[in-house]
Amino acid sequence: MLSTRVIPTLLWKQVGLVKGAGFDSWRRVGPVLPAIRVYNQREVDELILLDITAQETGDDPDYDSIVDYGQDCFVPLTYGGGVRNITQVGPLLRAGADKVSVNTAAYDTPELITQIAQRHGSQCVVVSIDVRTTASGQWTCFSHAGSRDTGQDAVAWAREAEDRGAGEILITSIERDGTYQGYDLALIAAIAEAVTIPVIASGGAGSYQHMVDAILQGGASAVAAASIFHFTELTPRGAKDALADAGIPVRPPFVETSSG
Repeated sequence: MLSTRVIPTLLWKQVGLVKGAGFDSWRRVGPVLPAIRVYNQREVDELILLDITAQETGDDPDYDSIVDYGQDCFVPLTYGGGVRNITQVGPLLRAGADKVSVNTAAYDTPELITQIAQRHGSQCVVVSIDVRTTASGQWTCFSHAGSRDTGQDAVAWAREAEDRGAGEILITSIERDGTYQGYDLALIAAIAEAVTIPVIASGGAGSYQHMVDAILQGGASAVAAASIFHFTELTPRGAKDALADAGIPVRPPFVETSSG
């Protein structure tokens, strides 16, 4: 079994980081670069940086800022936000991103997933799926930072994303986002059972046990979280210790050795 990853999520809005609940990201967290530097010291496995306004404004990714962030990020970095075509991906990778997350543009242009996979490899493509539960009980995909109903069934879309070349699925429950009530385990399990690629659970983590449950009950390969790392005393290292205590493989902590 591969090591389970613990991945802080950074929501980037204009000049800094924000967080809220249910995708209403109103609460300011602070500047991006200091957060990246802090997480470098906290033994995280990866970081996810999402520009939550780029898709609405139509702006290109802020390559210059990503260069600055990438120079200070010593773990794999996934960037998402405003990625609309294949020509943007190369500059993002050169700027310092290791993977690119696509969401809104993929619904209108699903071949974008395939184009990125064919040119840069499936390991580079993370398809982000933001989900609401409709009145009929269906898991439906929402685009544009959770504001527009695409009509796509989440499980079917995850399968199509894998078929088109996605290397990972980032699945987020909009209702659970920022609530500390735990991940939507049924949603995660349905996605994990539908695909063979890694599934990153997101939306709702409020305790280490929630992360354990996402792996053991939901079948996720990784856990992403924001609020608990920003606003509580819980840490990525504590999460990895809790996962290890539950018998879940995690990457061992870095141990600096002295020479001579």
